Amino acid sequence: MESAGFSDVRPSPIAGHWYPGKPGELRAAIEGFFQQASLPQFSGQVAGLIVPHAGYIYSGLTAAHAFKAIIGVEYARIIVLSPSHMPYSQPLLTTAHDAYATPLGAVPVDRAAVAALNRFLGEAGKLSIAAVRNDQEHSLEIELPFLQVTQPQGFGLVALMMMDQSASASRLLSSALVRLIQSFPPDEPTLLVASSDLSHFYTESAANHLDSTLAQAVREFTLESFYQHKQRGDMEACGLAPMAVVLQTSHLLGANQVTIADYRTSAAVTGDRSSVVGYLSAIISTGNGSAHA
Repeated sequence: MESAGFSDVRPSPIAGHWYPGKPGELRAAIEGFFQQASLPQFSGQVAGLIVPHAGYIYSGLTAAHAFKAIIGVEYARIIVLSPSHMPYSQPLLTTAHDAYATPLGAVPVDRAAVAALNRFLGEAGKLSIAAVRNDQEHSLEIELPFLQVTQPQGFGLVALMMMDQSASASRLLSSALVRLIQSFPPDEPTLLVASSDLSHFYTESAANHLDSTLAQAVREFTLESFYQHKQRGDMEACGLAPMAVVLQTSHLLGANQVTIADYRTSAAVTGDRSSVVGYLSAIISTGNGSAHA
């Protein structure tokens, strides 16, 4: 894997397993997903995306339905929020490396943006970002090859992994992200990406019921709606907080439309409807201007 001149690059623990490990095969797989995916109609500028994070064989097509919306749209900076499936004690994590390695090259980390965000969080007083080395988190990295293909000009990455998925942590992070994005020059657009799978290991019928509630919460566009549903136990997602933060932040910055791009379960690949995982993708946009289809 190319490091593109970076001396401290996080090696990929999942290339060749969760997605193809050879550059040509990986690019061909992603381009194949884009050819199969249909772009839903939405209007305005894309402010954020919600995408799944299973192995590409399971959720790559669902992810492509949302990522297709940013082909041809250049972002200077992309903030990717994921859960942390690893047992860290710190509530909010980022990489300590200068870049992420994928078979398509190195994705540089925007260190200045991470430092500014940590400063804004510190001023709020209750949350800080811990930098970790050689993390094994798949749910953030797995979005990067799609971003590399759609953003060939390159972009700065702000990588955030949430251990603390409480409503209070989500509110603090969303407020700090609003301040961060507002501090950037207007000619440096920023994209927010939330990485999450939905319900796990229910029958497909039960999964569809739980996941339809989550899809409705996504459309309701508020952090409060997410946590009300969570408290009632009528929806599940491993990246519930990343989704809530991206929706809340986008909304506070002027986005007002959420379009569900795709939904399916692992049964579409395995044929096993007795125990499935749900995958959803969505496009968050300003809801004004010309329509895209």
